[in-house]
Formats: sequence, C-alpha cells, structure tokens
Amino acid sequence: MKIAYLANVGSVHTQRWASAMAHRGHEVHLITRRGISQFMLPGVRMYFLPFLPPWGYWINAPWVRRILHRLRPQLLHVHYAAGYGVLGRLSGFHPRILSIWGSDVFVAPYQSGFQRRVIQKNLRSYDMLCATGNAIARQARSVCDGLGDIRITPFGVDTEKFRPNPTKKDASKITIGTVKKYHPFYGIDLLVRAFARVRQRFLESEPEIGRRLRLLLVGSGDHKAEIEALVKSLGISDVSEVLGPVPHHEVPDYLNRLDVYACPSRSESFGVAVLEASACGVPVVVTNVGGLPEVVEDGKTGFIVPPENLDALAEAIETLVRRPDLRAQMGQAGREMVAERYSWDESVRIMENVYAEAIALGGK
Repeated sequence: MKIAYLANVGSVHTQRWASAMAHRGHEVHLITRRGISQFMLPGVRMYFLPFLPPWGYWINAPWVRRILHRLRPQLLHVHYAAGYGVLGRLSGFHPRILSIWGSDVFVAPYQSGFQRRVIQKNLRSYDMLCATGNAIARQARSVCDGLGDIRITPFGVDTEKFRPNPTKKDASKITIGTVKKYHPFYGIDLLVRAFARVRQRFLESEPEIGRRLRLLLVGSGDHKAEIEALVKSLGISDVSEVLGPVPHHEVPDYLNRLDVYACPSRSESFGVAVLEASACGVPVVVTNVGGLPEVVEDGKTGFIVPPENLDALAEAIETLVRRPDLRAQMGQAGREMVAERYSWDESVRIMENVYAEAIALGGK
C-alpha cells in the first residue's frame, strides 16, 4: 500500500505507526510540521510544512493538497481530531482515516465552543474513524452525535522490547513508581502521598519492610518541580527518585526496576504505559477512569481503585508490598494478557486491515 500520514512526527505514536508500516513493506510518506526534522525515520519519506501551529493547521492546507496531488497515495491517515484533523479535512483528499488520540475528545472540545464545533466538523468529515479503545470511542460519540462505526485499533506493546528483566531489580528494595508525564491529569501527587502513607505504616508496624520501600518517578512535564516539592515536604526525598524524561527505548529498564506500577490518573484515554508495565511482568494499580479498566483485569493483573481515593490507592499498594507471591502472580498474568490481546504485531495487522477496508470502500 502507498500510505500518507498527516501527523506530529515528534510523537512516539506517529513514529511507531509509520515505522511499522514501512517495515512491513508499504510505501510510507509523512507530512508534518517543520522544526522537528531530528525525528527522521528509516524507510519513511518526510515532508515539512512551512507554517507552525496553531494557525499552521489552517494555512498549510494548500501545501498539503499539493503534496498529496503529487504523491497520489492510496489513503491518507490523519492523527488527532483537532490540529492535524483540520488539515486533513481541508486537504479534500479521500479516502482519509482519522485516529482519535484522547485529549482531542476528552479535553479540547471543552476549551471553547469554537474548538468543539471544529472538532465536530472534523469528526464528521472523515471516511473512517479509529480509536485505541472503547473509552475514546464513547467519548467521541458524546462530543459529536451521529458518528458511524469507530474502529478499535489498539496501540499495542512490543513484547520483545518490553519483557521481564530480573537483573534490573534490586532484591534489597521494594520499589513503587510510575513512568508517566508530570501533569495533574495523571495523579502523580496522589501516588507520592500514597507511597508516603504506606511507608509510614510499615515503618511503624513492620520496619524491616518499611526500610526497603523506594519511590521511582520518571517522566516529562511542567509539573515536575511541584512533585519534587511535595516529595520534600513529606520527608521522603532520601528514598525517592524524581527523574526527567528518558528515551522510549530505555523505558523497559526503568519499568523492570519496579515491583509495583501505579497509575492513579484523574483522566486517561487508553493506558499504553500500563500495558508496557504489564508486559514487563510488573503488577499494576490504576484508577477506574477512561480506558484504564480496559487494560487491567481487576484482581488478576492488578488492582482498579476509585479515582481520587487515597485510602483505596494506599491499601492496594500496601497489599502488593506485603505479598511478593501476589506480585509475581499478577505480573505473570499481566504479561500473558498483553501477549494475547495487545501485542504490537497484532495491532499493526488490525491497522493494515482497516487500511485495506478504507481503500476498498473509497471515499465520500
């Protein structure tokens, strides 16, 4: 197939989809904004648009039309219902597919009435819509009435890269943590408070366990300084690491340092980071929001707790700290679940089938 993507090459999601299709032998072209040429992808031909966001999403349309007219791809795959979703609609190209990512339907439509109307118009203009999970699909329908079928195209995990590696663990420690952006959406502050509470309980009742507890946080985001200040105020700086972002290929090393992965999000579209932890054989604790319940089997691969419930979060973490047998059992079950339902190879196969269907159906 000859595929054109219209998406942000700075996103690991874009990089993985485009690279996977090129690796499978498809002819892949990626149209993206200028200023991020450091993300060159082997086997992917790239085209950089002259004008930057936000107005670039509108005034770059003539350039997109010219590129597509010259390339004549079999389909156009656009990522994100806002932003690039506008450009894809204005391109006039068919067949075109739109992948909804999450914040484009969970957050952007509520920023202004204008933004909501633009996203609704975008969603209705595509020949086919895709979402990584059912929570995103439901939210898209709540934002925009009358949408047809939304194909579920999970963003899977490379289980060869994300796999258990016991050599990364320090047996003298019990490490709780997360690899997640420092943003209020993701509840890192709740995790810090829950860790401090659990550690204090063990120091008082079973000090030999309490002294082994460690907190490991890894991620990007503007709220890192706030989390560092919270860690300091709770008196746990000496047993905590609050790290910045790491390259995606290094994420498995950090996940394998963990004994418990926690994701107490206040809002979450899908939960690929949770799947990556499960693929590494790490039991997970998540909140019952968005797409997280789709990627965790409560009581089997981890625990699902109510959002904003510090007591329930701390209790789930405490249970896993206390029971290494349960950690091992849940970690293994999580690994098996990811391999069965969320492998990257299967995700690519699903997307290829969507592409073939879109080409066969043609455009509007």
